[in-house]
Amino acid sequence: MATDTFHWGCKHTWRASAKNTMWCVIGCSIGDFGTILFFQLSQIPFPIMGIMILAIINGLLTSIMLETYILMRQKFDFTNALKTACGMSFISMVSMEVSMNATDYFLTGGAMIVWWVVPIMLSVGFLTPWPYNYWRLKKFNQACH
Repeated sequence: MATDTFHWGCKHTWRASAKNTMWCVIGCSIGDFGTILFFQLSQIPFPIMGIMILAIINGLLTSIMLETYILMRQKFDFTNALKTACGMSFISMVSMEVSMNATDYFLTGGAMIVWWVVPIMLSVGFLTPWPYNYWRLKKFNQACH
């Protein structure tokens, strides 16, 4: 149910949306960083953009899996947990993945995990969808966790 008024000044909603966004960052970064690190360590010849697309897809999949698990722990059945994880936060996950990989590309040339770029990627990945998650939570009282 949508509320009649909207404002950006609710500290409680910023905290709640930050928590939701952090779970999304954790889920996305597992698949994303794992994919990039796999290709980096294995040195399998594969185009950089191909690796980054795979990293985005795997990041989305691991985030959906983590969110489904969290929802099931909150007494959702599997089907409803999966539908909720896919539907309510997909825009957030896609924006997070694209911003993290764009940051990697601009700072390292792409598909490269180095110690100094990881915190930057995580920060950008968190900050990009956070306002959207706040808006969705405040306007529609919808969150994934």
